[in-house]
Amino acid sequence: MELELRFFATFREAAGGKTVEASFADGSTVGDVLRELEDEYEGMAGRLIVDGDLAPQINVLKNGREVLHLDGLDTPLADGDRLSVFPPVAGGT
Repeated sequence: MELELRFFATFREAAGGKTVEASFADGSTVGDVLRELEDEYEGMAGRLIVDGDLAPQINVLKNGREVLHLDGLDTPLADGDRLSVFPPVAGGT
């Protein structure tokens, strides 16, 4: 299946661009895709999944919906889905 992956801030730098089209096995879940991204992009290794769960304070959206409000890492994906990955954000005074 084909997915559109969108990366923001430091994850954009790690992926080499804002948007990447990528192929994954049919039936893949959000967790499957994030594990593959950690393996493929050095700048994401260990930053997406921690202790078998979504890393603290990152946001992952499937078609604009936060996966934590779906099935988390077990959220199923389908051909044509868009997965957006945001690193932790801090700031302000």
